[in-house]
Amino acid sequence: MLSTPVGQRRLLILELLKDPARHFPPRRHTDPAADGVTAAAVADRLGVDRAVADAHLSLLAALGLLRTKRIRRRTHYRRDEIRIAEVARVIEKGW
Repeated sequence: MLSTPVGQRRLLILELLKDPARHFPPRRHTDPAADGVTAAAVADRLGVDRAVADAHLSLLAALGLLRTKRIRRRTHYRRDEIRIAEVARVIEKGW
């Protein structure tokens, strides 16, 4: 299941990260729009265990669809719009 890049949860995560300020509350030291969101924030929003959210986020980051940024001891994830546009173009062309 986790080896495939397409999945409803992963698509939902990408959709939520389009406008993180709207979907995730601001944290004390970070801004969701500028810095991204943590796996814990995604897990809370989706109602899943943190390990599940972390697995989905790690896969999306490995595919290059998300960028990571370390702040303090946490990894924050945000969309890589350029990479997403490249992937969309490839898919539209038919591989």
